Parts: sequence; C-alpha cells; structure tokens
Amino acid sequence: MKNWYGICFLTAMIALLLGFTVGIGLGGKHIRVEDAVPDTVYETETIPEVRIAIDPEATPSEAEEAAAAAVRTERFFLVSETGYLLVFTEGKKDECLQTHIPITDFPEEEQEKLRQGIWFDSMLDVFFYLESYTS
Repeated sequence: MKNWYGICFLTAMIALLLGFTVGIGLGGKHIRVEDAVPDTVYETETIPEVRIAIDPEATPSEAEEAAAAAVRTERFFLVSETGYLLVFTEGKKDECLQTHIPITDFPEEEQEKLRQGIWFDSMLDVFFYLESYTS
C-alpha cells in the first residue's frame, strides 16, 4: 500500500513539472517587439516650462510670458450668501457652484472669513477646504 502512495506522488510530480515546462515553452514565444512606424510624430501632452529669472531686473521675453500665462489657472471665490456657500469663478458673474453647505457647519472664525469670501487657486483647493470642515 505504501508503494502505491509513492507511485501516485511521483506521477503527480512528473505531470506537474511537465505542465510547467510546456507552459513556459509556449508562453515565451508569444512576446514580440515591433519597430516604430517610420516618419511618425507622436503628440504628447506637455506643459510649458515657467522659467524663474535669475536677474530680478530683467524683463521676461514674450515666449516666457506666454508660457506663464498658459500655466496660470482660473481662481475661485468661496463666499457665504443666504447662509450657504457658493463658489464663483474669477471674472465671471454667474454662479459657478452652489454647495448647499450651511455656514453653520464651520467654526466662528471661519464663518467670518467665509462671509468676506476666500480666494482659491484651483477648484481642488476649494474641495479640500470644504472637506476639511465638513467631514
């Protein structure tokens, strides 16, 4: 009976090793590297580099001004009106976002700041600010 278990174990090990060998042999042949298509230009997403002037007296060139303008983003104004917070985009009079968040969810010192209004450089900053007080 002991011999029977040994034969079954040995047969299973041989089948397992044979399966691994065949799998590795077949799997490695499906990988191939293709050459790039000649004379093809691939577009990439790039952001213009804003260069910091070493000489503070120097005036930036038109290209650097254009690059700096491209990097600038809209600013957002968070303010309390009628007890709820609203977000406005700089330069636009239309309402950008009505949050439905009551000003009473904030501490007293923050409520005063929100009545005056707070500027943010990105909408993500607005969301982080709101989340820090409402979660």
